[in-house]
Amino acid sequence: MANEREVLDVDVLFVGAGPASLAGAVHLARLVRAKNVEREKAGAASKEVFLAVIEKAKEPGAHALSGAVLDPRALAALVPDFVERKCPLEGSVGEDDLYFLTARGKIRVPFTPAPLRNHGNHVISLGAFTKWLAGIAEEEGVEIFPTFPGADLLWDGDRVAGVRTADKGIDKEGREKPNYQPGADFRAKATVLGEGTRGSLAKKLFAKRPDLVEGRNPQVYGIGAKEVWKVPEGRIAPGRVIHTLGHPLAKDTYGGGWIYGMAGGLVSIGLVVGLDYPDPFLDPHERFQEWKKHPLLRGILEGGSLEGYGAKSMPLGGYYAVPKLSLGGALLVGDTASLLNPFRLKGIHLAMESGMLAAEAIAEALFADDFSEARLARYDAAFEASPARRELYGARNFHQGFDGGLWSGLLHAGLQLATGGRGIRERMRARPGHERMRTIADHYGAPRKAPEPPPFDNEYAFDKLTDLFKSGTEHPEDQPAHLVIREPDLCVNRCVREYGAPCERFCPASVYHMEWDGEKPKGIRIDFSNCVHCKTCDIMDPYQVIDWTTPEGGGGPQYSRM
Repeated sequence: MANEREVLDVDVLFVGAGPASLAGAVHLARLVRAKNVEREKAGAASKEVFLAVIEKAKEPGAHALSGAVLDPRALAALVPDFVERKCPLEGSVGEDDLYFLTARGKIRVPFTPAPLRNHGNHVISLGAFTKWLAGIAEEEGVEIFPTFPGADLLWDGDRVAGVRTADKGIDKEGREKPNYQPGADFRAKATVLGEGTRGSLAKKLFAKRPDLVEGRNPQVYGIGAKEVWKVPEGRIAPGRVIHTLGHPLAKDTYGGGWIYGMAGGLVSIGLVVGLDYPDPFLDPHERFQEWKKHPLLRGILEGGSLEGYGAKSMPLGGYYAVPKLSLGGALLVGDTASLLNPFRLKGIHLAMESGMLAAEAIAEALFADDFSEARLARYDAAFEASPARRELYGARNFHQGFDGGLWSGLLHAGLQLATGGRGIRERMRARPGHERMRTIADHYGAPRKAPEPPPFDNEYAFDKLTDLFKSGTEHPEDQPAHLVIREPDLCVNRCVREYGAPCERFCPASVYHMEWDGEKPKGIRIDFSNCVHCKTCDIMDPYQVIDWTTPEGGGGPQYSRM
């Protein structure tokens, strides 16, 4: 029948071709092969296992963005000969500095705190690394399906039974185009959600199963805006690592910057801003451009050229924000499970370790033919006994310690270092970041309009659309908007008055625009084709009425060395 929904039966489905899913798939393929060898030696039949990965981008790595400095702990366990196998390492960390910036000056911190020491680590492009790891997965027999975004979970009673992917060929009015193709149903015995930060399927899962997050701290996030520059040879050595605190962020705003030397005269620079800031007029991208005006950055970028841009959100909640990691038929890994160390600002190795731990639980389930919640809970137990858990527990109160601002946060960080992560109390509570944004009247003492954006010189500092061009972002415009405002009347009746339409500022890709009829707001225009899939809008909207959903497969940024 024409346009009949295709059903693909797989044994294990990994959602999202990121480091967590790919490491899990590689490890699982090897575990199955080893188990089959044992069975054959014992005279038992081997077990055929179909492992699949679905990915919304055009190819693995096209949506992958991070700083990034890689702790090779998990990589060495998964691929011991990663250097011989040409893992795309940009440089091994040699020098490592931390600076506190003022508007024009800098103070080098005389010692680098242990969590920020990076000797033995490697600067990488996460996009290039992910593409390389996908190649290893395919060598192990894993099937990867790019341009297949997960749209909905499939259920069999209270057990996850797979994923339905998004339809293709729907126009912006919701009508079927000549190339219409309904999404496929990937039915699986075990589904691994490795969608990255604020996973859209995980969001639906937590709504259906609130017990998975019951008793946990709420997820809190940051947004990282990043550029890659080509600078004169010798300006910065591959593997050189610099982190910054202070300027241009206010003392009540969590965040900091990074500068990482890459191979070929490239440098990765970026600014992280906690998505729990109080100022409704704050624009993280604008702060990033302001940061680049500092003499430290100018000294590195002078004579260089902008090569790439992107933005990504990241989970900062730490150990107490980690949800229950398993339920019947499903497991959570990587950033989807908030497995990032906020003190080290590292999560790639933790994502890979979580994928490998999930693979071990799934391998047992496959040969026992039991995918119940009780069986898959072995993953939770294995995580609690793992180095990944110990690392996260050692930074369990880090982000919460900055609730009172920069200075109290640094004091808390010192106490936590001295007490193994505890600080002043065993568990510091948190609240969702969007609740910390104040209204204009509360923050400024009276209603006022948002300030005009500063001028951009288009040599060092760029507006959002100029930067966006360097991300390669594209979405066919004749499709339904994948960004949905569930209560649009709030935008004109309350939000513009109370918060000044903050979506215009917190989005790093110029997606949202308040339209006016003279002095009267008419509504928000959504230029969804600009979206870089960072999901900041879904996270930071003060009313929580913006839903980020999956667009047609293949759309979004096209990162290469990000």
